Amino acid sequence: MEPECRVLSIQSHVVRGYVGNKAATFPLQVLGFEVDTVNSVQFSNHTGYAHWKGQVLNSDELHELYEGLKLNKVNRYDYVLTGYTRDTSFLAMVVDIVQELKEQNSNLVYVCDPVMGDKWNGEGSMYVPKDLLPVYRDKVVPVADIITPNQFEAELLTGRKIYTEKDALEVMDMLHAMGPETVVITSSDLQAPLGNDYLIALGSHRKTKADGTSITQRIRVESPKVDAVFVGTGDLFAAMLLAWTHKHPNNLKVACEKTVSAMQHVLQRTIKSAKVQAGEGNKPNSAQLELRMVQSKKDIENPEIIVKATVL
Repeated sequence: MEPECRVLSIQSHVVRGYVGNKAATFPLQVLGFEVDTVNSVQFSNHTGYAHWKGQVLNSDELHELYEGLKLNKVNRYDYVLTGYTRDTSFLAMVVDIVQELKEQNSNLVYVCDPVMGDKWNGEGSMYVPKDLLPVYRDKVVPVADIITPNQFEAELLTGRKIYTEKDALEVMDMLHAMGPETVVITSSDLQAPLGNDYLIALGSHRKTKADGTSITQRIRVESPKVDAVFVGTGDLFAAMLLAWTHKHPNNLKVACEKTVSAMQHVLQRTIKSAKVQAGEGNKPNSAQLELRMVQSKKDIENPEIIVKATVL
């Protein structure tokens, strides 16, 4: 029996579909983790639909939930996972909670997806309020152990543009210097050696040895592009990266291969199913493009490696 490994996941919740906690919980449970979820929002569905309804949790309510755990002395965690947040005081409260949990367990690993924006047709824009950037940069990233920004978010956090792979490696070094041991740039608009049909992700793991020197492992992953707009893929990626880095602590190559391969299996199954539902010649809608998570249980649990990483 493996010892129990417990994750506190503070993310959004949707009644229908798979984003935030709904995208993270199932894969983590399938991979053997106990998951305690705090729902930062409770919406009927993700905001890519024509309509959505629901409630938003504020920082006082987050604090109250955490106090309840603390009073019962069940606030001991191995991992904290966070994703999309729109509110600065909520994010600051998350940092307080992470710091307190790290006092309880010095081995706690905080996995943060610093969701702030993305690039469309080469132009980057933020889809959260701009005042979140300094909070992420100055408070969140310094206490994080693993971060999963996309290229645009990595550029925002470091104030440095990425035009080449060399730039990206230097940006990852800047992010390591801010705190995190593991940095994965989950997607970029860099030219993939395999060609235009592939998307590049880059990873860097820096381990400081007992004598104070550090060794850095860097990898590049090229995965086939899937022509559709999926929601929740970043949340799924961060959750699976948490699981696979736990199972392969000093092998970022294998952890990323398993994560990205499982993602590919889920996305291929989703697009195939969405096209069938939409019917010949029709574009699948948001509901049809919801990730086929339950149907992909076996691929999440034991992914056949279909995407290989290159050690740089």
